[in-house]
Order: sequence, then structure tokens, then C-alpha cells
Amino acid sequence: MSLTIQLADLDTEAFRALIAAHKSLMLEHSPPESSHALLIDGLKAKGMSVWEMRDGDRLVGCGALKALSASAGEVKSMHTVAQLRRSGLGKQMLRHIIAEAKERYYTRLYLETGAQRAYLPARRLYEGAGFTYCGPFEGYRDDPNSVFMVMELG
Repeated sequence: MSLTIQLADLDTEAFRALIAAHKSLMLEHSPPESSHALLIDGLKAKGMSVWEMRDGDRLVGCGALKALSASAGEVKSMHTVAQLRRSGLGKQMLRHIIAEAKERYYTRLYLETGAQRAYLPARRLYEGAGFTYCGPFEGYRDDPNSVFMVMELG
């Protein structure tokens, strides 16, 4: 594999298809009112940085970092194509996002993910990286379908 992580071109057909697949997968496992996966317009919002992961020319995953404040960010839109899940690509993207958060001098990095069994591999990935469970943050509210996590970067 010849992996690269670079800023995403949100307007390509391939990236739009990847985000549509991500949103569709999230809606398979979470009710719409509890799904916080972003579509392209949300990824283009102020304060968002979005990266794509490629194996050569093939788009294989993505991830994003949302600025919450001068000292905190949120991991968003972590997705790996189905045939490459559990191959370590998500871990590489997460390391990239954490490194970027540290470069920005963030002291905390948050995320929201699903509480359902289907999200267990994601929760294990985040736990393994050092995230711990916390309460809702930045406009989220208690929801039995959501799990909130934080990593202290300081």
C-alpha cells in the first residue's frame, strides 16, 4: 500500500460518494435525529479541516477536525471504505488528526460516536488512542444513541 493523507477536495465525485456512503452507513445504525455525520456542506463550514486518505489514486478514507475554540477541537467524519476496514487505516487517520490538533496547540480533542454495537470497533479505536468517556459537549445533548469522548492533549 502506498498511503497518503492530504487535504480533501470536497468537490470531486469520488469524495462526495465517500461522504454519501459514510452518511448512509451511519443512518443504518442510528436514528436520523441521533446521526451527526456531516454531508459536504457541513464539511465546508468555517473551522473545518478535512483530509482524504489515498492508496495511490484510490480514495480509501477520510477524517476531519472541527475547531471548537482556540484550545479544543472535535474529530469528525472518520470513514474507511468497507473492504479496508480493520486494516489500520482508521488508526492512521486518527493519528494524523491528533497530530494536527497538537500543532494547533489544542489541549482537548472531543468526539461523538454511536452507542450501538456496530460502533464498538470505532469506540475501541478511540479508547486505544487515549480517549476517555465524557458527557455531551459543544451543543450536543444526552442521547442514548450517542457516546461522547475526550482526549487531554496538554
